[in-house]
Amino acid sequence: MHPELIKLEKTFTPSILTKIDELLCARFGIDLWMKRDDQLHPVISGNKWRKLKFILDHALYSGADTIISMGGMYSNHLHALAYVGKALGLKTIAYIRGDNPDLLTPTLVDLKAWGMELRFISRTEYRQLRQYKGSLDLPGLKPQQYWLPEGGAQALALSGLAELVEEIEIAYDYLCVPCGTGATLAGLIAATEDHVSLLGFAALKNAGFLNTDVSTLLKQSKSNWHINLDYHFGGFASSTAELLSFMSAFEAKTTIQLEPVYTGKMMYALYDLISKGHFSTGQRIIAVHTGGLQGDRQRKR
Repeated sequence: MHPELIKLEKTFTPSILTKIDELLCARFGIDLWMKRDDQLHPVISGNKWRKLKFILDHALYSGADTIISMGGMYSNHLHALAYVGKALGLKTIAYIRGDNPDLLTPTLVDLKAWGMELRFISRTEYRQLRQYKGSLDLPGLKPQQYWLPEGGAQALALSGLAELVEEIEIAYDYLCVPCGTGATLAGLIAATEDHVSLLGFAALKNAGFLNTDVSTLLKQSKSNWHINLDYHFGGFASSTAELLSFMSAFEAKTTIQLEPVYTGKMMYALYDLISKGHFSTGQRIIAVHTGGLQGDRQRKR
């Protein structure tokens, strides 16, 4: 591991397991826990760091001085990348989906403050960028520039997720995670034993393509995983009064902050599935809090 990454990671705090004590779980005999990856770091938390760690290691040892990536105006991925780029002395450039707004979002303000160059592009141009998967695939890359696909969805990202799995010291039946690009789920699948079931919850509408994307990232064929497409609440970054009410009640009971794009939807889905008897009595579920609260800044703006 590159010395600068080791130095940065020493500033992190442990990602603990927290038991979620709920009457619902007791009534159905379910043991529910949360892997608190949101506690790793105030900015580079959760799956953002897990995915970036080995990608950045490769970039640094490859001699890169600039990381170029893509995302929306409230991108957790870009927020983490801009911060870590500043911390490591790397230049960062981001292609932002949509027109340059008259008033920058709080996320974009942070990106600029941390030195990230923002390039606003149309949704059509943004979709075209998704075809470039490798670190050298982006047309027009200059020497020492490194391309990082949307959400950090690159094969190297899986190694960081393997470390998350290694940290879990209790036996469990289900490991659950919200899904944007599917890279986090793929990393967990690759690192988890076959007797454990992996359950992803799509954050966006019409996300059946995630099954193909996850399979592509995996180097081996495994059948112990499933992506639930039923709890997107209208689409990516969309929410409903019911979801927000659930989140408020959950946060009041547990003091664990959620956001409506990813973790809020996952926890709502788990509570709903538990209440419908989807899980068997006595099973232990671990839900991964993937950190990244930029979606909550959008809601409260």
